[in-house]
Amino acid sequence: MRDLDGTASGEPFRFRDIAVVAYLPSVVSSLGHGAVIPVLAIHAKDLGASTAAAAFVVALVGIGQLVNSLPSGALVARLGERRTLVVAGLVDAAAMLAAFFAPSVWMLCVCVFVGGMSWTAFLLARQGYLIDAVPLSHRARGMALLGGSMRLGVLIGPLAGALLIHLYGLGSVFLLAAGASLVSGLIAARMPDFGRVRRDVVPRPVHAVLREHRRILLTLGVAVVVIGASRSIRTSLLPLWADHVHIDAATVSLLFAVAATIDLLLVLPGGWLLDTRGRQVVAIPVVLAVGAGCLLLPLTGDALGVGAVLALIALGNGLGAGIVMTLGADAAPVEGRAQFLGRWRLCGDIGNTGGPLLVSAVVAVAPLVAAPVVIGVLALAGTVWVGYWTGVADRRRRRR
Repeated sequence: MRDLDGTASGEPFRFRDIAVVAYLPSVVSSLGHGAVIPVLAIHAKDLGASTAAAAFVVALVGIGQLVNSLPSGALVARLGERRTLVVAGLVDAAAMLAAFFAPSVWMLCVCVFVGGMSWTAFLLARQGYLIDAVPLSHRARGMALLGGSMRLGVLIGPLAGALLIHLYGLGSVFLLAAGASLVSGLIAARMPDFGRVRRDVVPRPVHAVLREHRRILLTLGVAVVVIGASRSIRTSLLPLWADHVHIDAATVSLLFAVAATIDLLLVLPGGWLLDTRGRQVVAIPVVLAVGAGCLLLPLTGDALGVGAVLALIALGNGLGAGIVMTLGADAAPVEGRAQFLGRWRLCGDIGNTGGPLLVSAVVAVAPLVAAPVVIGVLALAGTVWVGYWTGVADRRRRRR
C-alpha cells in the first residue's frame, strides 16, 4: 500500500513499476473485445438472425454489463480484486469459446450476455486495484491510463481480427477473444490484492451502502449518466449521419480510426489536467464537445465536415479518459467501496445504453436532422449539471 504522497518505503511512485499487472490485462482483454464487436452482428446473421435480431445480439453486451453492475460490486467485496479478475477472465474465455462453437443465435445470445457480465466485473476489480496501487496524487493519471489501455486494445483488436478473418474465417475472432481473456486472467493472478488485505471484513449489504450514499449518487452520479450518454452518441449518431450524406463505409471507418488516435494522444494530458487542475476542468469539455459537435453536424455534408465534428468530439472524449472512474474513486467510501463502485458503474452503463436509445427515439418520431439538434441542446444543458457537481466534488476533495 502506498502513501498519499506517492511513496512506498521511501521510494517515489513510478507507473512503470505496476504497468504489467495494472494495465497489460486491460490491453489484452480489450484487444479480444475489440476484435469481436465489429463482426458480432455479421456472425449473428450468418447463424440465421434477422437484422433486428443481429442488432439485439450486439446490444446484449451492454445489457450484460448493465445487469451485472451491482452484483459485480458485491462479488469484488467478497472475493477481492485479484480473484475477481481471474474469475472474470476465465468466465469470459469460456463464453467466447462457447460462442465459437455456438450452433444457433440463441446460444450466441447467451455467450454474449455472459461476456458482457464478466467485462463489468473485470472493470470494477481493475478500478478497485488502482485505487489502492496508485497514490492519490497520481490517481487521475492512473485511471486515465486504464481508460487509455482499453482504448489501445479496442484500436488494435479490429486490425488483428481482420487479419485472422482473412486467414481463418470469421469465427476465429472468438478464439482470439477467448485466448486474450484467458491470458489477462493469468496476468492478473500475479498482482498483489491490496484491497482484500486491507478490507478483511464482512462485506456490507449493497442496499445499505447505496442508502448511505444516495445523495452523491443522485447528484454526481447523474453527472456520470450524462457523461456516459454523451460519449455513446458518437458511435450511434455519427454513422447514421455519415450514411445520410452518402459517405462510404470505408471512409467512415477511416474517420473513426483518426478519432480513436486523437483519443489515445490525449490520454496522458487529460490525466495530468485531472490531477493538477481538478475534475471539473476535464468533465466539462467531454459533454460540451458533444453538444457543440451535434449542433454543428447538420451543417456538414461531406467527409471533411463529418471528420471535423468527429475530431472535436474526440478532443473532449480523449481529455476525459478515466474521468468516470476517477470521480468514482474520489467518492467511494472505504467500507463498502466495491458495492458503491458497482452502483457507480451502473450510472455509467445507464448513460452508455441511454445515448443510443435517445438517438433511436428521436429518429423514430422525427427526421434524422432533428436528432443532432435535440441531442446537442440536451448536451449543453447537461454540461451545466456536470460542471456544477464536479465543481462541488473538487471543493470537497480539496477540503479532505
